[in-house]
Amino acid sequence: MINFNKITTAIRYGVFILISILFYSCNSNEYDTYKSLKLEEDAYAIIPAPQQITPQQGAFILDENTVIEAAASATNEANYLVEIIYNTAALSITPAKDVENNKHRIVLALSEEVSEEEGYILVVNYDTISLKAKTTKGLFYGVETLRQLLLEKEIDGNKHQLIPAVKITDAPRFAYRGMMLDTGRYFYDVAFVKQFIDLIALHKMNTFHWHLTEDQGWRIEIKKYPKLTEVGAWRNGTEIGRTPGEESDNIKHGGFYTQEQIKEVVHYAAQRHITIIPEIDMPGHNGAAIASYPFLSCFPEEKTKMNDNIISEKTKEKMDAGVHKVVQESWGIKSDVLCAGKESTYTFYENVLSEVMELFPSVYIHIGGDECLKDNWKRCSDCQQKIKQLELEDEEGLQSHFIHHMEAFLNKKGKKIIGWDEILEGGLAPNATVMSWRGVTGGIEAAKLGQDVIMTPREPYYFDYYQVNDTINEPLTIGGRGPNTVKDVYTFEPIPAELSEEEQKNILGIQANLWTEYISTPDYAEYMLLPRMTALSEVAWSPKDQEKNYEEFLTRLTKFKKNYESRELNYAKHVFN
Repeated sequence: MINFNKITTAIRYGVFILISILFYSCNSNEYDTYKSLKLEEDAYAIIPAPQQITPQQGAFILDENTVIEAAASATNEANYLVEIIYNTAALSITPAKDVENNKHRIVLALSEEVSEEEGYILVVNYDTISLKAKTTKGLFYGVETLRQLLLEKEIDGNKHQLIPAVKITDAPRFAYRGMMLDTGRYFYDVAFVKQFIDLIALHKMNTFHWHLTEDQGWRIEIKKYPKLTEVGAWRNGTEIGRTPGEESDNIKHGGFYTQEQIKEVVHYAAQRHITIIPEIDMPGHNGAAIASYPFLSCFPEEKTKMNDNIISEKTKEKMDAGVHKVVQESWGIKSDVLCAGKESTYTFYENVLSEVMELFPSVYIHIGGDECLKDNWKRCSDCQQKIKQLELEDEEGLQSHFIHHMEAFLNKKGKKIIGWDEILEGGLAPNATVMSWRGVTGGIEAAKLGQDVIMTPREPYYFDYYQVNDTINEPLTIGGRGPNTVKDVYTFEPIPAELSEEEQKNILGIQANLWTEYISTPDYAEYMLLPRMTALSEVAWSPKDQEKNYEEFLTRLTKFKKNYESRELNYAKHVFN
C-alpha cells in the first residue's frame, strides 16, 4: 500500500533542500563577486602594528545577512563587535548561536591554537571571518583590529561596508600597557573617565592607573571618614598661571566619586578587559586628607602654609577665623605630610585601603610614595621617637618603614603594592613593583634587584609636558622640561641596554601619565593625550624586533585619526600639518 504521508513528507523535504540550495547558491554567487576585489595598501594600515599581517585578495562585505557566531563565554566581545558595526557602518547585527547554515558569518572562538594570553589569529575571507584567541582578552583585541579594518568603499556605483581579506597573527610585547589620569588636581566626571577608558581600549592597552588623592583634592568616597569628601574634595580657589602663581581665581572647584560610581566605572572597564589600579598617595601629597582630619599631620595646630599671593578670599577668611588646615590651592610639593610617627596615621590608612580594596578587584594598589618632604619629620617628636624605637638610620628609613607597613597590610589581604621610584630610598619593600618616573635609573636599580618594574619616565612619557618646540601658540602647561613630541614617544626604547636578558624580564611594561595641574577640561586633556597616546600604544604592543619607521607610522596615523574624528575629540594636529 502506498504511504502518501511519506511521499508528501519526501516531496516537502526535497522542495526545502532545493530552495535551500538555490538560496545559498544565490547567496554564494553574490559574495563570490568580492573574491577577487583588490584594495589599496592603506586598507591594511593598523595601529599598533601587528606581529604578522598578510593581505589577501578579496573582501568581506557587511550587510543585513551577516551574522556573528560566538560562544557564550564571548558574549561580551560579540556584543562589543555589534556595537562597533552599528556605530561605524549603521548596520544592526544580532549575535546568533546556531548559524551553521549561514555562510556569511563572523566567528569568534576560543582556541588552543593561540598560545599567548592576549594574542589572536584573525583570518578574513570573502564569505567568512574567523577570529580565534586563547582568552576573551585576545578576542577583544581582535575585535579592535576589525574596527580599524572596517571601511566604506564604492563598488559599481553603490557604497559598501567591507573588511579587506587578510590574515593576522598578533600578540602584545608587554603584559602591562597603561595610562594614568590625575583626577586629584582637577576633577573629571564619570563620563570623561569612561571616555578615557574607551581610548585605552581603542589602543589595545589594558591598565587604567587612577590617581585619586592629592594635596588639592580627595576624590574617592570613604564611608568611615566622610570628611575626606565633605572637606577634602573641595578647594576655594586655584592659582592663576604657572607655579608660583600670580593670584587666586577665587572659584570653588572639586568633586568626588561615590562608591557606587566607582563600581560602575570598574564594571565598564572590565567589559573592555581593562584593570583599574587606584592610587591613594602616601605619605606625601596629602594636604586634602590633612585638611579633613588634622590629626594626620605632625603638627595639627600649625596653619597650612599657603602662598599669600594666591590664597583665595574664602580660605583666608576661614584661616583668620581659626581654621588651621585647609585644602591646598597651589601646585608644587608641600611640607605638611602624613605623620609617620603616630600609630593613628597607620590605622587611618589601613581603614581607607580596606574600603578601596572592596571597590577595586585589581591585585595591585598604588600607594604613591613620591615627593615626600621630610622637614616636619625632622622636628616631629613622634617621628623621631619612631626612628629611635625601630633603630632606623634616618627619615628615609622612616619612609621605608611606612611603605613596608602598608605593603605588609595589603599583602595579607592578597594585594600587591606599586609605588613611584622614591620607594627605593631607605630600602625597597620586598614585593613592591616600582614605577620608574625620574628617568630610567630607578627602573634599572629595581630590575637589577629582581623587582618588577613599570617604565614611565617623565621624558618622554609625561603627557602634561609640551608636545612641540614652538610653544608660543600652545596652552599653558608645566614648564622647564620637554617637549615630549610624538616622535620622542614613538622612538623611545623603554628597556635599558644596561639590563641583562634575565633582568629585562623584570620590566612588566610601560605607562604614560597625564598630570593635570594645568589641564582643567576634557578638551584640553584630549589635546594633550592625542596622538601621543597612539604612538605609545605601538611601543607597548608591537614587537621590539619589528623595524620601526616613524614616517611610515605617520602614514598609518593619518588613517587612524578617523577614530579621533568619529568621537569628536580635540586632538593635537601638529604632526598632520
